[in-house]
Amino acid sequence: LVLGVGFWMGTHPTEEPLYGVMQAKTVDVAAKVTGRVETLPVHEGDTVSAGQLLMTLDIPEVEAKLKEVEALKSAATARQSLVDEGARPQEIRAAKAQMQRAQAGQELAQKTFNRVHALYREGLISKQKHDEALAQKKSADELLAAAKEQYDIALTGARTQEKQAATALTAQATGGVEQVESLVKEKNVTSPIASEISRIYVEIGEVAAAGLPLATLVDLSDQWAVFNIREDDMPKITKGAVLSAEIPALNAKNVQFKVYFINPRGDYATWRATRQSSEIGRTFEVRARPVQPVSDLRPGMSVIVNR
Repeated sequence: LVLGVGFWMGTHPTEEPLYGVMQAKTVDVAAKVTGRVETLPVHEGDTVSAGQLLMTLDIPEVEAKLKEVEALKSAATARQSLVDEGARPQEIRAAKAQMQRAQAGQELAQKTFNRVHALYREGLISKQKHDEALAQKKSADELLAAAKEQYDIALTGARTQEKQAATALTAQATGGVEQVESLVKEKNVTSPIASEISRIYVEIGEVAAAGLPLATLVDLSDQWAVFNIREDDMPKITKGAVLSAEIPALNAKNVQFKVYFINPRGDYATWRATRQSSEIGRTFEVRARPVQPVSDLRPGMSVIVNR
């Protein structure tokens, strides 16, 4: 009996468990502009909500730039207001008075010419006097036309092209202010998600470079187990399959995990033959999430699936 049991166990070896590790979604928080850390109200291990302040940066260059673009915007706005408003009331009244003066002069020149022309037809005055009266009449007509044009310009105001140019400059200045204001907001580094602070890489007084991580956040509500499984162990592992696992760190047994992702690992790092006489043996990455939330589950904990 002992020999028979030993022979059976030798020909039917116990399958090794599947070993996995818990992972979670992590987010690296960085700033768009370089600044010096001014305040750091949180610590590693703290739980933060979405939008909560993590740290503030001192960025004097951006604040100075904001004052500059705000001044440019004020100048552009004033220019547009001037163009839209047109001529001042005093200028309009002066242009109108000049037109009325020219009109009175033209009427006088017209009457004078009519009298001179009548006398000329009777042969009572010379042609020289007639030509002088005609020239004065034409000059008065031209002065009246010019005065009317000046009055129309004062009433109309700036040309359409000038108004369009002023509007474009105002829009450009407004865009510049909004751009710099968005950079000023970067002095307040906030959490993009509800999470736990895993690492903080800077201290108060240090210079935080743009684009480099300032802190790492871990979303404990989005965790999964990662298994590296050889191809010969894959027949029972399918997408949607439920695995019963053990989590030694929590002394938890029969925790249900559902497979949601299967993907081959790179050959250069993981390939090995399933059997010495075989040339197959690709390693697959398998991810599975807990079917039900597991209290105190954290990244890095081992997950064991007995088969």
